[in-house]
Amino acid sequence: MEFSRRTLLKGAIAGGAGLSAMGVHLTPVWSQTEKFGTGEGAIGHGMLEKTLPLQWLAGAMSGTPTITDLAQRLRRREISPVEITRQCLDRIEKLNPTLNAFITVMSESAVAEARQAEGDILRGQWRGPLHGVPIALKDLIDTAGVRTTAASALYKDRIPAQDAEVVRRLRHAGAVIVGKNNLHEFAYGGSSLVSYFGETHNPWDVGRITGGSSGGSAASIPAGLAYAAIGTDTGGSIREPAALCGCVGLKATYGRVPSRGVIPLAASLDHVGPLAASVMDAAVVLQAIAGYDAADITTADVPVMDYVSALKKDAKSLRVGVPRAYFYEDLDPEVASAVEHALHGLETLAAQVKEIALDVPADRTLLSAEAYAVHADAVAKSPELYQPETLRRIRSGEKVTTPEYIQRRRELEEARRKINNVFADVDVLVTPTTPMPAPTIEELKANPDALRPAELRLLRNTRPFNVWGLPAISLPCGFTQGGLPIGLQIAGPHWREDLVLRLAHAYEQATAWHKRRWGT
Repeated sequence: MEFSRRTLLKGAIAGGAGLSAMGVHLTPVWSQTEKFGTGEGAIGHGMLEKTLPLQWLAGAMSGTPTITDLAQRLRRREISPVEITRQCLDRIEKLNPTLNAFITVMSESAVAEARQAEGDILRGQWRGPLHGVPIALKDLIDTAGVRTTAASALYKDRIPAQDAEVVRRLRHAGAVIVGKNNLHEFAYGGSSLVSYFGETHNPWDVGRITGGSSGGSAASIPAGLAYAAIGTDTGGSIREPAALCGCVGLKATYGRVPSRGVIPLAASLDHVGPLAASVMDAAVVLQAIAGYDAADITTADVPVMDYVSALKKDAKSLRVGVPRAYFYEDLDPEVASAVEHALHGLETLAAQVKEIALDVPADRTLLSAEAYAVHADAVAKSPELYQPETLRRIRSGEKVTTPEYIQRRRELEEARRKINNVFADVDVLVTPTTPMPAPTIEELKANPDALRPAELRLLRNTRPFNVWGLPAISLPCGFTQGGLPIGLQIAGPHWREDLVLRLAHAYEQATAWHKRRWGT
């Protein structure tokens, strides 16, 4: 089986529909036949051969620089934080009317922060790889003096007095906050179609959903509107949209990143984490926001590793577990093909790839009960300020009894302990992130009753890892013939984000999918 970098660098398919619809013209580059493998180890019978039309923006092969690319250039004063911030703001102005990825653009303060960063760097006061780098925030993360809406009419004029703890840490690292991303209202959904400010659109095809609930955050990365974004993940709301939008999305161990100052959906399951263009960039952002917060009861006082240095370690010692039952069932054929190809590749990168069995939790009572508890007073007083579908979902938790909630909470803790046994035999788990690519907005809006079932299917493979509280990442592993991204999910033991990042980085570096970024 051939899985060389040279072969896979030829394997990127372009997703030109999205930009074309935005009036950005695409330039066809070439078409070619790609051989994915030969012999008994190949996918399918003997050899899987595809003719892949490759369409790119002119100049897109170089792509938008990653944070890692930018950091040293900023430090050496080769480029200016003001320059790259203005570039992001210009792209937001141009593309946001179509993508609807931002609710609030913080242009004035962003430029001021960039000027401050520029001055600091000129004085030799470089703070690290995020210093002067434009970053976006999901609009349920508090920003002092700037409205935080949760994409709801209920909070459309809400202005927090303090930054969320993750925002404070980003500012301490020197990051430039460019704005607040659109989302599925109150993070209660996986499509980002339900928002007081309108639905978000997938950059690869603006007629398709971004996923959710961190839809605007995920759309911002491939569109070059920010170099990273902070999202939240209660059932897959970072990883699922990352998969559908072709970027990297990372949910650390439950309790690793503070959620203080973040509007909750379900406190027992909520995670905060980065979306970025590469695994390295996700590691850089996680390094800045991870760690114990004494004022946040959801965090744990567990030492934070050097995630960036961990990426330098070889993945050859890692044992990969493949839970076929449940996670690999009922897959879209193109998703199945891409993930099988990725597994063949992992056989050359890791020590072992073997099938395992997992007892997968499926009950959603805990989420329903906790979401209702958050909103009970507002639902009673101002139900008309919620989108109807959000109101319906919130009210589904109204009848959960206290004994039932206590039992479900006990089961959660038992599941989080029991899952540790799996890692006696393997180091990481690998699954498809979503069972299918992004569906069209039209088909979901045409039949409202189909929206929730579609979202639950899209979140099927991500939700169990919130219950288990395990660190998990989604990264690109292919594209459909129509140019839609496909995501690969890698998860690991509690507090071992380093293992997850190490294998993800090794796979990313051996493939070309992450290079599918747009030129400026």
